[in-house]
Amino acid sequence: MPTSVSMPDLGESVTEGTVTQWLKNVGDTVEVDEPLLEVSTDKVDTEIPSPVAGVLNKILVDEDETVDIGAEIAVIGGEGEETDAPAAESGAEPEQASEPEQSAEPEPAQEQEPEPASEPEPEPASSSSEGPKTSVSMPALGESVTEGTVTQWLKNVGDTVEVDEPLLEVSTDKVDTEIPSPVAGVLSKILVDEDETVDIGAEIAVIGGEGDEPPMDSEAPAPARTEPTPGPESKPEPQPAAGTESEPESAAPASEEKGAGSEEEKAASTPSVDVGTLDGTGRSTGTDAATEAYVTPLVRKLASEHGVDLGRVQGSGVGGRVRKQDVLRAAEEQKSAAAPAASSAPRKTAADTSLRGRTEKLSRLRQSIADRMVESQRVAATTTQVVEVDVSRIANLRKQVADRDGSAPDFFAFFAMATVEALRVHPKLNAVVDSEKQQVTYHDVENLAVSVDTERGLLAPVVKDASSQNLKDLARTVSDLTERAHTGALGPDELTGGTFTITETGATGALFDTPIINQPQVAALGTGAVVKRPVVVEDAMGGEVIAVRSMVYLSLGHDQRLIDSADGGRFLQAVKERLEKGAFENDLGL
Repeated sequence: MPTSVSMPDLGESVTEGTVTQWLKNVGDTVEVDEPLLEVSTDKVDTEIPSPVAGVLNKILVDEDETVDIGAEIAVIGGEGEETDAPAAESGAEPEQASEPEQSAEPEPAQEQEPEPASEPEPEPASSSSEGPKTSVSMPALGESVTEGTVTQWLKNVGDTVEVDEPLLEVSTDKVDTEIPSPVAGVLSKILVDEDETVDIGAEIAVIGGEGDEPPMDSEAPAPARTEPTPGPESKPEPQPAAGTESEPESAAPASEEKGAGSEEEKAASTPSVDVGTLDGTGRSTGTDAATEAYVTPLVRKLASEHGVDLGRVQGSGVGGRVRKQDVLRAAEEQKSAAAPAASSAPRKTAADTSLRGRTEKLSRLRQSIADRMVESQRVAATTTQVVEVDVSRIANLRKQVADRDGSAPDFFAFFAMATVEALRVHPKLNAVVDSEKQQVTYHDVENLAVSVDTERGLLAPVVKDASSQNLKDLARTVSDLTERAHTGALGPDELTGGTFTITETGATGALFDTPIINQPQVAALGTGAVVKRPVVVEDAMGGEVIAVRSMVYLSLGHDQRLIDSADGGRFLQAVKERLEKGAFENDLGL
């Protein structure tokens, strides 16, 4: 009896999984708990074992295709059902066998038509040349994302595409991303124009089989295919090629050697290039095909963005396959090996003068930022408080760690840690107000959104359950999210769910700002630049002296519909005391 294999539960909050590799083929015999396929999620890569023993009759989900948890992905039959699959695949043979039976009755018809004996060959060829049509839909782009805007088509109608080759770019109010082709074939139709917005799940394109490219100009049959190829050798080929379109394609390499192949023939020969050696932008990653065969598109893209040579990465997946975690670990090792001790000096970016005199449409992300900021100003009764904090003790701790390890967490990691700790004892600032229902919800988890200034606009990736992380883990998480925000490698789910926002105003050298609250949150903290300046401090004898100290301004924007100035002041004092005390030795291993 056939057994349905479904996408299993892959962990809390995981709603879908991507098939990265089938370890068995249709017709293979599998044992109970024998690895059947590999699945990747945003949290983990894992093998899925076979639930029963039998024969793999059907594979319903292609590699690199993403499906919901619980969706059917394969069918396993009993040992005696092994022959069913080949019988189904060879369905053309019974039809051909039945033709002589049908033609056995009208024997005179066969005598009148001796030539059509060769016609049965074109019929199967034409049906196979049409190939299966695959609909490409707007994929799920993250929690709460209901639509996406096509910003650019990377392929044109008639172009040949490979599996996982970038097909188009899509923008949402949370992230910009490339959409890969789910199958190999020819892009037959583009159903959504650039700058058009469609719902998640809407059909955006159609991809046909490899044989779909010739039928576009097959109204002038086979001779049209062979006209561009010179020489008398190609003249006798159109007659047999009328039934089999694969012959001109197989001749493509020969024509390329002579330099006379048509554009279509050159395109047909491109599958000889191992697309596994290309990253998401079509550039070679410099690794060998054997290694890349086990690398998913996400991993290739991450490697390209982080400058990681996949050939030097030791994979932890099945068969040595390089996984996302392997690339991120290698990137972190490269960064820690090359980077000096972290500095609090403001980051400098080159001025962009290309905008002078230009008029252009606002990007989807820029429109979203504008709408959210204006809405926040309209809805919230925002006020700002500022405190001055002496972080000299933290500066000394960072110096000790840098002398020991060569690098140290930057100041922002300490600010984030103190903020999370203060939110646990001041839950009023970790809340959301529902104006329509006139109610407030106080969160029981601290999801810290970190504002990052990128070339595309302001993003706020979220450190989920930040209070569960120690200082080093928090620093690594913030660094990773910030880096991937700049490279466009953030997932949609990493940009949602924040309960409080912290922004590094000092990154550009500003002393402080007046943060705008990220709705529906009720507060946001801005951290200014850490600067050394003379201040009045108490000496050991209790007297007042002037000393050079490392100082920073913290500015809290809060919604007075819920948070009074006294509430905001108490929160700021809790953060200030934690930072000035500077008791982070245990977190730093000192």
